[in-house]
Amino acid sequence: MTVIDGAVAADAGGAAAAVVQPGNGQTVCVTGAAGYIASWLVKLLLEKGYTVKGTVRNPDDPKNAHLKALDGAGERLVLCKADLLDYDAICRAVAGCHGVFHTASPVTDDPEQMVEPAVRGTEYVINAAAEAGTVRRVVFTSSIGAVTMDPNRGPDVVVDESCWSDLDYCKETRNWYCYGKAVAEQAAWEAARRRGVELVVVNPVLVIGPLLQPTVNASVAHILKYLDGSASKFANAVQAYVDVRDVAAAHLLVFESPSAAGRFLCAESVLHREGVVRILAKLFPEYPVPTCVAIRCSDEKNPRKQPYKMSNQKLRDLGLEFRPASQSLYETVKCLQEKGHLPVLAAEKTEEEAGEVQGGIAIRA
Repeated sequence: MTVIDGAVAADAGGAAAAVVQPGNGQTVCVTGAAGYIASWLVKLLLEKGYTVKGTVRNPDDPKNAHLKALDGAGERLVLCKADLLDYDAICRAVAGCHGVFHTASPVTDDPEQMVEPAVRGTEYVINAAAEAGTVRRVVFTSSIGAVTMDPNRGPDVVVDESCWSDLDYCKETRNWYCYGKAVAEQAAWEAARRRGVELVVVNPVLVIGPLLQPTVNASVAHILKYLDGSASKFANAVQAYVDVRDVAAAHLLVFESPSAAGRFLCAESVLHREGVVRILAKLFPEYPVPTCVAIRCSDEKNPRKQPYKMSNQKLRDLGLEFRPASQSLYETVKCLQEKGHLPVLAAEKTEEEAGEVQGGIAIRA
């Protein structure tokens, strides 16, 4: 490997990187580059010809091998050792970049303790972008958690970019994940206004789809548990879903589109949990997919939760076409099989058959 100012160029062969003029000569930084969304974003950026400086905790960690194996990585990917709370390291990673994609979040076993470092890390990235003097736009990965936690929102209200989670309600219910996401996004907007940085935010819902990284992340584990026998029942709950490849595409789209501004909800469908397990059972009947709800639904005591309405119109107006959730679920499971996280038991159905049972609400406006 070639060491460049404390960073490691992902040149697996050890040869000098070729001189190219990719992405109109643009270099971008991706924080938390080895993450689920970030890995697909790095892949897409390299395919589009960008030079990518990706921050990771340890460039030599074998968990980063999937990044080094990407097409174009040998010439145009630099892995920078940087902790999110190390301002000098963040500044070095952002230096000389035309854009920054801030996808990283602090790693902690205690969600309540995530809030302060998430805010500080976000402010560091915004400040580093301002100090660099070359950054045209920062794209911040927020979450649907910063949007939907509002007990006063009526069932007929369409969730869109104007919605914000109620911080007091998040604290009362000890939903520190949503609280942290909302506070971190608010901090990003405030820091961007203060420093004169152009900021665009992507708010993904629950992200599914194939893995590039070797480990199973939390959102994909949500699907795996219905296949490996660890979940015998499903909750009476609804969830919005989106494919990880569409989330990556959304990040690049809002970076490249001159008119992109504000927040962008990134969602394809809102499904009841029963709809998810029906798709999985239809496609992969060989697995012990649960068929009963944890608490039986009844009109009196436990009314069946109904899919809420959500708008993805802003991203569709920019030209993003979303994969259906059934396809994403199919390809998630196939990837889990291929990576050895799920045994292959028998021949499965085709992904086309899943479309017949998706149900729920496919978001179109």
